[in-house]
Amino acid sequence: MQISSGHGHKSAAAGLLLALLLISSGATTDRSDGAATSSVAVASATAASKRVHKGAPIAAAQFMGPQNAARAALNMPPLRWDGRLAAYASRYAAQRKWDCELVHSNGPYGENIFWGSGDGWTPAQAASAWVGERRWYSYWSNSCAGDQDCGHYTQIVWRGTKRVGCARVVCSGGQGVFMTCNYDPPGNYVGERPY
Repeated sequence: MQISSGHGHKSAAAGLLLALLLISSGATTDRSDGAATSSVAVASATAASKRVHKGAPIAAAQFMGPQNAARAALNMPPLRWDGRLAAYASRYAAQRKWDCELVHSNGPYGENIFWGSGDGWTPAQAASAWVGERRWYSYWSNSCAGDQDCGHYTQIVWRGTKRVGCARVVCSGGQGVFMTCNYDPPGNYVGERPY
């Protein structure tokens, strides 16, 4: 069994309230969990994304940079780009192109999803938002602070996870950008620590 179905769902009302609080503080948000993304976090993620993984497309490097930087901070091996997972993510993102709904695929993999308004969101920004949940995770209690979400972060740093594949799509009708990453083996098992 996975925590919060392993995907980081949050109620729409709570997400809206948190989004309003973050907007009033000048931060940008993602609809996946209301995580704030500061310009410093985006800049460091952009720098990390420049460490290109051999054989991976540029978007893959942008997705992987912040995630592998988070793993490196814990002395964990980097995630490897997996074409099979990327194809799965791409097929699912194509389904979300028409409605941009923040809904999980409920497939066999771990999954992080992201939504942002407008069409300028980058893979590095989505990955940085997920990694930014680190501030809400307590290793000692193996839980998230208060009503905050940290399941995206724990999936990224899950010790058993080895491979990742991601996709980005600009949704039709100006509905925003949807991004997803899939992880294999999946993580976020209840009662287990990520590392």
